[in-house]
Amino acid sequence: MCMRPEFTFLTLVISGPKSPRKNIDFFLRPLIDDLKRLWLSGVETFDSFRKQNFTMQAMLMLTITDFPGYGMVSRWSMHGRLSCPYCMEMTRAFYLQYGRKISFFDCHQQFRPASH
Repeated sequence: MCMRPEFTFLTLVISGPKSPRKNIDFFLRPLIDDLKRLWLSGVETFDSFRKQNFTMQAMLMLTITDFPGYGMVSRWSMHGRLSCPYCMEMTRAFYLQYGRKISFFDCHQQFRPASH
């Protein structure tokens, strides 16, 4: 029930021509404060179907971001050999000999079972 479109809402969109980068906390602080209050103590809410009040609690289930946005929100460096927070040191990324850049070519299959 909670994943139906009418129960889903967009909480935050950062608009503008420039990325907030390290100032992302300025945008996220009010959201974090509200989520803490909703999870720890809840908010008195009226149920129109039952015609009575109840204490509503809420939590953040997921976020949808692109890879650079994920880096800003999680404070993870998205540059270099260890840029994938899932792979960490197990990555097969390598430096290109002449380009002096990291290549993640064919790294996406390393965690898939061999029988897949």
